Amino acid sequence: MAKPFQLFVTGTDTGVGKTQASCALLSLLADAGLAPQGFKPYESGCARLAEPADTLAMRAAARSQLPVEALCPHRFRAPLAPGIAAHRLGREPDWNTTLAAWERLRHGAAIVEGAGGLFVPIDSQRDIMDLIAALGLPVLLVARAGLGTLNHTALSLRALAGRGVTVSAVLLSRSTPAKDSSERDNRQWLEARHGVRVLGPVPYLKDPRRRHAAFREALGPLVPHRARGR
Repeated sequence: MAKPFQLFVTGTDTGVGKTQASCALLSLLADAGLAPQGFKPYESGCARLAEPADTLAMRAAARSQLPVEALCPHRFRAPLAPGIAAHRLGREPDWNTTLAAWERLRHGAAIVEGAGGLFVPIDSQRDIMDLIAALGLPVLLVARAGLGTLNHTALSLRALAGRGVTVSAVLLSRSTPAKDSSERDNRQWLEARHGVRVLGPVPYLKDPRRRHAAFREALGPLVPHRARGR
């Protein structure tokens, strides 16, 4: 039996487009009839704990009917790193709860999304990097398209390599409308210096539907052929 399509979506920073990338991948997989699930085990900044915005966006993109609790077991109101948000509440997110939730999803197509960057704490002992290593999934690294991304992306790639994590691709994304002359060179330099596949850059578009379509176009080469052809 072929292994199901699974990726862990992480970023060089917060606000780089991880959720938009996750939703694009999930919608492509759903188009292919692969019944994917979007797993975001830790989400902060929830205005309502029962309605975590990123998790709900991923669930809609996947056309999933699973309850929020199955897709996002740890939710916090404070817009902080999950481990810090939990610490302020005097709580410790249960690691076994995270692993048990993944165990119920891991047999099918899935996109797992982290929180912030690789070294964002998820509890008192672990970071997102530890979650990636524990799940054993290849990574899509989402990075800013403009000035500074060469350094941030290199640091993230070296950290992932140090833990033996496979990087399927880097996705460059513009998060602001401002023009940045460095974008012209960043993709080529990242590919040449690190031997990694680089996709994008995804343009900055105000219209959510056009932005979603741009992410789908950029990420199409990553998904199975039958997912791109439907």
